[in-house]
Parts: sequence; C-alpha cells; structure tokens
Amino acid sequence: MPAIEVILVDQQDRPVGSMEKLEVHQKGLLHRAVTIYLFNSQHQLLLQQRASDKYHCGSLWSNTTCGHPYPDESSLDAAHRRLFEEMGIRTTLTPVFELSYNLPLSNGMTEHEYGHVFFAIDDRLPQPDPQEAEGWRYASLAEIAREMADYPQRFTPWFLHTFSRIPAQFSQFLQADP
Repeated sequence: MPAIEVILVDQQDRPVGSMEKLEVHQKGLLHRAVTIYLFNSQHQLLLQQRASDKYHCGSLWSNTTCGHPYPDESSLDAAHRRLFEEMGIRTTLTPVFELSYNLPLSNGMTEHEYGHVFFAIDDRLPQPDPQEAEGWRYASLAEIAREMADYPQRFTPWFLHTFSRIPAQFSQFLQADP
C-alpha cells in the first residue's frame, strides 16, 4: 500500500506542510481530518465497527466514517471520498462544525486532529469495504450515549470525545434543513 500523505496544520487550520499518515500519528502532530455522521430518516446514526487489522483502534465502534484530506484536496471532497471508500455511500454532506483534539491511542500513537465534521441524512444501506469496517449498525443517539456510559472501551477515543456535541448539533442541523 502506498504511503498516504496528510495535511499538517496550525491551531487555526492553516496548512504548514504534509507528512505520511502513520508518522503523523506516531509523532502526535496536528493534522487535518474529516468526520462524517450519517443518519437515517428515523434519526438513527450509522455506526461503523473498524476493521480489526487497522493500525489503531481496530474492532472499536465509531462514527460513520473518518479520514484525512490529501494535500490539495478539500475537506468536503475528502469526506465524500472517505464515505464512499469506507461505506460505499454517495450522498450530500453538510459541514456542521470544526474541533481540535489531542487524544492518546493504542500502540503509543496520538490522534491530534483539527477535524471538519459533516452530517447527512440518507436511508441507503452501507456496503462497507472489509478492509475499513468489519461491521455496522444503526442506533439512536440515546442508545449510543447509554452504551458509551456502560462500555466506553468499545468505542474509539475520538468518537467518545466528540459524541457529547452531536445531539445538540444534530438538532440544529434538523432545524436548518428545509
């Protein structure tokens, strides 16, 4: 598999260079990321169980899709690309908010990201790439919150960190959608 370059950024999300993705996670450098939350028409979130052989957080449950823009690729284009690569879905994505976090991962790696978060509503069923996701399910935000409280070890660190913002952001997203 060829090396994947990601965009290094400063605290204001301004590009400052690029570096190979694994090295960035090993060094804990701030880089740009995209995160997608895909809901169905019943307002259930599509969760992904990461493939077990991922270099970090294998078999953990997470939001629908995550990824990184390539150098010279917009965050929106990267979000569309990753949603299709991971879950086999093409749909309209709406940018909702941005955030930054610095979280320790397994194997001594760090997820230090400036994330662009996108929402969508779509009832298509995923067709996940088994190299990306080994499972998927829909769940209500209340069900996810209960499961996170009881079994946090089942979820990725970034999903645990970000999830508390999702119900309010989703409510605003629904109000803004004509």
